[in-house]
Amino acid sequence: MSESVDERISRVRFNDQGLVAAIVQQWDTREVLMMGWMDAEALRRTLTSGRATYWSRSRQEYWRKGDTSGHIQVVRGARLDCDGDAVLLSVEQTGPACHTGTRTCFDSDDLEPVRGGE
Repeated sequence: MSESVDERISRVRFNDQGLVAAIVQQWDTREVLMMGWMDAEALRRTLTSGRATYWSRSRQEYWRKGDTSGHIQVVRGARLDCDGDAVLLSVEQTGPACHTGTRTCFDSDDLEPVRGGE
């Protein structure tokens, strides 16, 4: 017998604000696309609808990826990390994932490590 959605969500360790980080990865290439925040309801909506839903900390509302842009994320899988405090979503991304219009939010190299010491 498989776990219910509520049983799966009960294993998540949400932070003090009731949120968990959701790392989003293209399902076939494993390219890291973005990171968003989810509360229990956003995670429930994601797991039951098959479309990625997040909690907007700035707007204090749910947003389903692609509803306004058309750049949807169809969820192919979801995994919980070993500590239970991060979710990895495998998605089929349509169009850019980043709100800036780029394929990934991780296309900058501004934090490249310094090579050769300090």
